[in-house]
Amino acid sequence: MFSRRFLRRIGVLTLALGLAACGAADRLANVGRAPALSAIEDPTSQAGYKPVRMPMPDAEPAAFASNSLWRQGSRAFFKDQRAARVGDLVTVRVRVTDQAQFSNQTRRSRQNGENLGAEGLMGFETRLDRILPDDVRGDALVGIDSDSTSRGEGSTRRSEQLTTNVAAVVTQLLPNGNLVIEGKQEIRVNFEVRELIVAGVVRPEDIEADNTIDSTKIAQARIAYGGRGHLTDVQQPRYGQQVMDILLPF
Repeated sequence: MFSRRFLRRIGVLTLALGLAACGAADRLANVGRAPALSAIEDPTSQAGYKPVRMPMPDAEPAAFASNSLWRQGSRAFFKDQRAARVGDLVTVRVRVTDQAQFSNQTRRSRQNGENLGAEGLMGFETRLDRILPDDVRGDALVGIDSDSTSRGEGSTRRSEQLTTNVAAVVTQLLPNGNLVIEGKQEIRVNFEVRELIVAGVVRPEDIEADNTIDSTKIAQARIAYGGRGHLTDVQQPRYGQQVMDILLPF
């Protein structure tokens, strides 16, 4: 009879092989085909979408002056074409230039020494050879020396740069007038799909006259750039190797 633990392990292994087989079957079905592009969808209807909540100032009622065309709180006298409502488009100029360099050095040294001797041990020093080896000396019964040295050096250097443009959609209008934007761009070149995702909160005042905004002016910015396809599959380690890297302690 097989033990429950053995049967449980067999079940887990069977499930893992089944999942791997499903993934392999999907990949085999797409052999010779270019990666499919995602359908255009409403970002607010996707699973996991949550409206943004941020601290808001007190609302100020609009006031109109007599015999005046100007309305309090307006950004300009004439209506412009910049993004201002849900569903409007705004072009985001992604400019990511990240450079970092760290260098750490640590050095530690420690030496200890302890000596214990008893030339006179209440007259019993002459009988030590009966208990201890013949060459024992009373003036050097115990001697302890220790020496430890630790030295560590670490260095990290990183340089990243991303420059591109992507159109985003206004998905939410906050009570203070700020806009929540989200944009996604997919480009397929041969058998590789490159994805660019931009999301965050922007001020209408930061949107320029040509309806563009720099990525450095996006609050709570979320910028992701990656891809999927044959090249990405080759660059990634196999699932088995990733699992072993996590489980193996050495």
